[in-house]
Amino acid sequence: MSQNLLERYQQTMTNIFGTPARALVKGEGVYVWDADGKRYTDFLAGIAVNALGHAHPAVVEALTEQVQTLGHISNLFTSLPQVALAERLTSLAEVTDAACFFANSGTEANEAAFKLARRHNHASGGSRPKVIALKNAFHGRTMGALALTWKPQYREPFEPLPGGVVFVPAGDIDALRAEMDDSVAAVIMEPVQGEAGVLDFPSGYLQQVRAACDEHGALLIFDEIQSGIGRTGTWFAFQNPEVTGTDAPVVPDAMTLAKGLGGGMPIGALITFGKEVSELFTAGQHGTTFGGNPLSTATAVAVLDTIEKDNILANVREVGAYLADQLRAMPNVKAVRAYGLWQGVELDTDMITGRGQKLPEAGLAPAVVAKALDYGYIINATDASTLRLAPPLIITTDEVDPLLQDLPNIIAETVAEAN
Repeated sequence: MSQNLLERYQQTMTNIFGTPARALVKGEGVYVWDADGKRYTDFLAGIAVNALGHAHPAVVEALTEQVQTLGHISNLFTSLPQVALAERLTSLAEVTDAACFFANSGTEANEAAFKLARRHNHASGGSRPKVIALKNAFHGRTMGALALTWKPQYREPFEPLPGGVVFVPAGDIDALRAEMDDSVAAVIMEPVQGEAGVLDFPSGYLQQVRAACDEHGALLIFDEIQSGIGRTGTWFAFQNPEVTGTDAPVVPDAMTLAKGLGGGMPIGALITFGKEVSELFTAGQHGTTFGGNPLSTATAVAVLDTIEKDNILANVREVGAYLADQLRAMPNVKAVRAYGLWQGVELDTDMITGRGQKLPEAGLAPAVVAKALDYGYIINATDASTLRLAPPLIITTDEVDPLLQDLPNIIAETVAEAN
């Protein structure tokens, strides 16, 4: 059955995603099943999307009730779920005079953020044409979001991209200050760089970036598409002392959200903080047909309600700490960068080559990902030596334990097969 689906896929789909690893047909909780009936524990959650896992009753109920009530209306009108979600998000951000724009994805939210920076330039009389982004950053693949994304292999096939973007080394405050002047409209950055392997910054860096933006009148825009909605153990990473290095939040001028917000439904958001920033966009300067539709916003409200009602943020912190501690104790693991249930596991390739063993040609981490599928686990590689784990926020220690038991064998078998 799986082979048939994969063959049909190859006959009808573009090759943008390559060959799918499996053909999945069902999900429940932290598990999914392929077309041949094999079960997998999902440690990727659709790339940090399925915050409540698969087929969560709250998501099913919200979708069912809303589709029976009101599906799509366009943004010529508003709806109760849209307003309720905006109220909820601005309340959770704990910032006065915040405002929301809803899109369909993280990339679209970052496109809106880029346009917000351009609006700040025009509001300043055209004196702020420059946007600063960070090396190793990932903000999306549409042309504007791609202009903010560092990885050359993503950018180069589509150049020339929208201009005015300057990249500085991530975590180097001196390099950022060297580019920072009154011609900068915005600094756009992830509080933790997710696609780069859950890479963090030196303690105090976010505060220093905030101070530099304040000094020169530039906007600070946080891309919280992966890190938001409880992924790190707080609602947003900018509120997390482990991320910011301080008990006080490092509040941006705007942030983008997506992924976990919809619990599997497509939705993105740009949230602007403060009246002056929120009024940069005026009527007609941006738009979307499907963004903020009743189905997606009703589901997002249900996701937020469930995270709060079931005390899921505490679960993220507890299970995340347990997972990280166990991983750090494993052979062949060099380091674990952990923020709640968002973890970059750096494999010790030097230890392996130091024993005279060869590494898989495709890289150790991608080969481990493939072997893990055979064992029944969905994980991800961000580069040749780094695994990324971003399971549903509802996962328990009992559901984590089998992977912890099997991962040393998975790595050992992967290395053995390369030698």
